[in-house]
Amino acid sequence: MTHNDKQNPELTKAVIYCRVSSTKQKLEGSGLESQEHRCRQYAEANGYEVEAVFPDDASGGGDFMKRPGMVNLLTYLDAQPEKSYVVIFDDLKRFARDTEFHIKLRREFQQRGARIECLNFKLDDTPEGKFVETIFAAQGELEREQNRRQTIQKMKARVEKGYWVHRAPIGYRYASDRIHGKLLVRDEPLASIIAEALEGFAIGRFRSQGEVKRFLESKPDFPKDLPNGEIRYWKITKLLTRSIYAGYIEAPKWDVSLRKGHHEPLISFETHSRILQNLEDGARPAARKDINEDFPLRGFVLCDDCGKPMTACWSKGCRKRYAYYLCDTRGCPSHRKSVPRAKIEDSFGDILRSLQPTQPLFALAKAMFKDAWNMRLVEAHKAKETISRQIKDVENQMENMLDRIMSATSDPLVTAYEGRLAKLERNKILLEERAGQIIPPQGRFEEFIELSLEFLSRPWNIYENGNLALKQTVLRLAFSEPLRYSRGNGYRTIETAFPFRVLAGFHSQKDEMVRPRRLELPPVLPDSDLNAARLPIPPRPHNGARR
Repeated sequence: MTHNDKQNPELTKAVIYCRVSSTKQKLEGSGLESQEHRCRQYAEANGYEVEAVFPDDASGGGDFMKRPGMVNLLTYLDAQPEKSYVVIFDDLKRFARDTEFHIKLRREFQQRGARIECLNFKLDDTPEGKFVETIFAAQGELEREQNRRQTIQKMKARVEKGYWVHRAPIGYRYASDRIHGKLLVRDEPLASIIAEALEGFAIGRFRSQGEVKRFLESKPDFPKDLPNGEIRYWKITKLLTRSIYAGYIEAPKWDVSLRKGHHEPLISFETHSRILQNLEDGARPAARKDINEDFPLRGFVLCDDCGKPMTACWSKGCRKRYAYYLCDTRGCPSHRKSVPRAKIEDSFGDILRSLQPTQPLFALAKAMFKDAWNMRLVEAHKAKETISRQIKDVENQMENMLDRIMSATSDPLVTAYEGRLAKLERNKILLEERAGQIIPPQGRFEEFIELSLEFLSRPWNIYENGNLALKQTVLRLAFSEPLRYSRGNGYRTIETAFPFRVLAGFHSQKDEMVRPRRLELPPVLPDSDLNAARLPIPPRPHNGARR
């Protein structure tokens, strides 16, 4: 710049542009402050008056119009077209680390009559100067692409070792580990909330994504998307389908297949597979939005005339409101004929209280559970051997599939083989998890039996004192089918769950259930002795004679 240019009052106005590559550098570093300090020193040395500073914390690659600071700078110049400005920046790499966008940005400033000046590079509009400037811009782009490639390679290598490298999912946070370095750990209470939601959808407690959505929206600690406190449905789908909650890592965009992660899972892989199967089936009815604490039996009690679920409503009287259940099915003989809520719910309470068995039956029930547990334990050892053979069979299939992929010459065929290989790999993971969990550890029987007996001993107390979600769980556990209600005759035949049917059967026995002495089975004879052991069959008597 010449001496006359410095004395020109139209060129004494200046703006400063500073940029760092990330928000973290902005918050934890001092790059923006140091750049601004050097640019102000440069402006003061050249007689420029700085009017504004425009900082950015966006990456150097990509469209410069996606940088808020650069957009604000260009808008500032457009708002004052009568003035000529000098745009000062610290280094050519702060301007644009992309050759194409560097040239376009230069053109944007030229169209606005602004000149750009760099502290570490002398800009020259001669052909030689433009050539050197383009070479430097290309060098910046090369460094950016090399850094990006190196970063991706490091991230991919860490994912291949079973570590998550992206932003921590909801329910996890990053913590420093002496062995693993940066590792995902549970973030409570979100981890427990998500685990409950995933388990509930897998076992049918939540019968649709809408129920999962409303469950999470009812939790104050769970982050919401919208100002009205709701969560977008696509986030529910993403939450349900992520394998990271089952303790596994995958990165399809980097060709990293599913593998065991080093972080603690929130659910089992079998539960994750059941969730995916439920989503694929998609045949379960959606939860009713109108089910609330006022009418916990809505949707579970059926009209006996048409077999459709009864609805419920409040009716406004002269002095107060009245609660009713009714059938809203057109053509039904009971259409819009209401039944007082107290009549339906009190009768239901009598049914649920009648399911509570007497105390003498609990010793027998516990002995039954113990015998069943021991039988299943023996079966579990046999099942583990079967699963081990299945795992070996899957491994053989995977080896054969790899051989086919190596010898295939058609891209569609390779893609099909890779898809088949991925399914086999998921099946192997599922079998390995089952093999590790099929034999319960010591002490689990007491844990399970206490929970089971607690529910069997007082289903009505749990229902009466629980919230709406717990009441719906009791309904599903205590009854195998919805209840049918007739306006004239009340509740019809009740189909209770299997444990209650067994206990009720024992309670109704008039005779002695178990002999006081041990029952011995006859010995099993070998096949060679069967003929000798057969007794002769006596001839059939004639003429009504007795044997």
